Amino acid sequence: MIEVLCAKELGDAAKKRISEIFVDAFGHHLSFFSKDKNKLAEALEHMFVLDVFHVARIEGNIAGMAACTASDVHPVNHDRNELRKHFGIYKGTIANVVFKREFQKPIKVGKRTAFIQFFATDPKYRRRGVAKAIMNHLLSLPQYDEYILELTNTDPRVIRLYEKLGFKEFERIKQKYSRLSGLDYMVYMRYAK
Repeated sequence: MIEVLCAKELGDAAKKRISEIFVDAFGHHLSFFSKDKNKLAEALEHMFVLDVFHVARIEGNIAGMAACTASDVHPVNHDRNELRKHFGIYKGTIANVVFKREFQKPIKVGKRTAFIQFFATDPKYRRRGVAKAIMNHLLSLPQYDEYILELTNTDPRVIRLYEKLGFKEFERIKQKYSRLSGLDYMVYMRYAK
């Protein structure tokens, strides 16, 4: 059985697991800072805002996650000094600038609109309904009427999954420096209740 809950209910212990899943899903975009997944996970663990992350658990283990925020809340709040401690002065300073630009940019959505980011499932639990369970949980939150989903993955299977859940693509933005990040497009999809 899959249980979905807000990560803050699990306390700070959830940050380590969220960081590991995040690095597994998105770490290849951060390989400039370190190619070592454990080092990346340890460096990023401090920055996740548990109030906005929702996690799926299978047999007590966190199997997947997503951040669901209103326009005035960011899912990550990194500490420059913590990044420098793990990546060194040079790469830590660059990480601070990049993370500010990428993770803490203003999100312009309405009051009853949720912004969903960092959707990821642990590879051990893929194809077991984890993503669907998390999304159904998020879509049942009463404070939102509309949802905007940000995807870094343009895999047609992933996009089809969200289309089956009722999302429709409304924007695809070509990314600068795609050769460095390995990310060609950001895909945005919308769902209205």
